Amino acid sequence: MSLITISRAFNPAEAQLVRSRLEAAGFHAVVTNELSALSLDGYAMAAGGILVQVPETEAAEAKQFLEESKLTDDSGSPPAEDTGESVA
Repeated sequence: MSLITISRAFNPAEAQLVRSRLEAAGFHAVVTNELSALSLDGYAMAAGGILVQVPETEAAEAKQFLEESKLTDDSGSPPAEDTGESVA
């Protein structure tokens, strides 16, 4: 089983959040490079980040899931458009 990187993070919390969202959606996600990043200061940046990976067979669908989830806010609705008007 070949793993494909679908997300990179530079802090463990962000990587684990992405992993848990993917797992909740039914994907088999894993986080790699996390322990090394925690043990050596600056390693996450030097190694190219903490990686979130899924099996190759799930990669395209998982990427699409992450992209679609960026297009909605926490309520599940598309983000409101900025009209440039201030709210008083």
